[in-house]
Amino acid sequence: MILKGSQRGGARQLAAHLLNARDNEHVEVHALRGFCADDLHGAFQEIDATSRGTRAKQFLFSLSLNPPPREHVPTEAFEAAIESIERKLGLEGQPRAIVFHEKEGRRHAHVVWSRIDAGRMKAINLPHFKRKLQDVSRQLYREHGWAMPRGLADGRNRDPLNFTRAEWEQAKRAKQDPQALKAMFQRCWEQADSGEAYARALAKHGYSLAQGDRRAFVAVDFRGQVYAVAKWSNVKTKEVRTRLDTLKDVPGVEQAKAAIAARMTEALRGYSADAETARQKQRAALTMQRAQLVQRQRKERADLAAAQKQRQAKETALRASRLNRGMRGLWDRITGRHAKQSKANEHEALAAWKRDRQEQDALIVRQLDEREGFHLAARQQKQSHAQDMEQLHRDIAAYQQLRDNAPADLREHFRESARRARKRTPERDRGLSREP
Repeated sequence: MILKGSQRGGARQLAAHLLNARDNEHVEVHALRGFCADDLHGAFQEIDATSRGTRAKQFLFSLSLNPPPREHVPTEAFEAAIESIERKLGLEGQPRAIVFHEKEGRRHAHVVWSRIDAGRMKAINLPHFKRKLQDVSRQLYREHGWAMPRGLADGRNRDPLNFTRAEWEQAKRAKQDPQALKAMFQRCWEQADSGEAYARALAKHGYSLAQGDRRAFVAVDFRGQVYAVAKWSNVKTKEVRTRLDTLKDVPGVEQAKAAIAARMTEALRGYSADAETARQKQRAALTMQRAQLVQRQRKERADLAAAQKQRQAKETALRASRLNRGMRGLWDRITGRHAKQSKANEHEALAAWKRDRQEQDALIVRQLDEREGFHLAARQQKQSHAQDMEQLHRDIAAYQQLRDNAPADLREHFRESARRARKRTPERDRGLSREP
């Protein structure tokens, strides 16, 4: 189970994010502990109000628990993991909220603790929490027998294709898969043994090398999006400069954009627009199907919750009827029968609670499996769109190469040749010698 935690403020924004039912198929506020409020916004407002009596700006600790793909983890396993993390970080007894999200066929949990110790009115220090979370994560993988990611088993094997939030947003603006885009940059860098070779490799994919600010090298795609070579190739800036500083006549970003704009044709723009339009139509159809499926599944969960609540009321009344009242009840207390029956009722109530929890988990697993086919189709359409966009980039690269190979203006060619000849001619050959 991958664990990602952070200290933060922004209670209102975090509550809105956790309750976001637009981007998540199902949202469940599973448990609130240590709050007077019975809703998430109210609970986080309580933490915010308490923090005003301290100097703490990051008064929340937010954690996400992500199981491996295609692993159906029961609710008890999530709760046990949360308890283990709480002990490891020293957050026992702190006000806590647990929220479950289901998105793209996967179920994961978010936990938010208050860092404010109300007794001392100080924020609880969380030293080395990232390392501690990694320790707990490794232990969870071992306990459940999951295949541990190489990067978690050994930090030196961290996936080089991991991208930051900024990189993800930039790639989304360019309507490309950020992981495939980063892999392309890294592949071009690894296969090129010189600056010229790297520039040619980028050009084959429709990207132009340009000189950015502070001598930084960037790549510009046909939309005018700019990508930092060092960041997207996953190499150091010094290494980029060492390899690319030997290049001559590298244009600036604006020059590169202007040249690319000049090379683009209306046909290529039309092809790109058609591909995007087709993708949007497919996405709209999938969004509608997803909304219908999620709505039906939410109704199933609501029906199950209502049925369980009705059954709980009947079972509670039945257990209460087994306890005599009045003189019989007093006699039962004297003889100990009341205590025995109360104990039996407690065991029966616990068994009923476990039964209801198992029914809920079984429904969640069935619905996750039901949505798997939908998400498989969505992933296939996304992959097909990425392939179409890659082919468009190749077409653009071919067009750029065609333009680059066009004959140059002969007059400019002769002017440049004359300038070079004048530089090579000695002064006395041009009649400028001062000798008598």
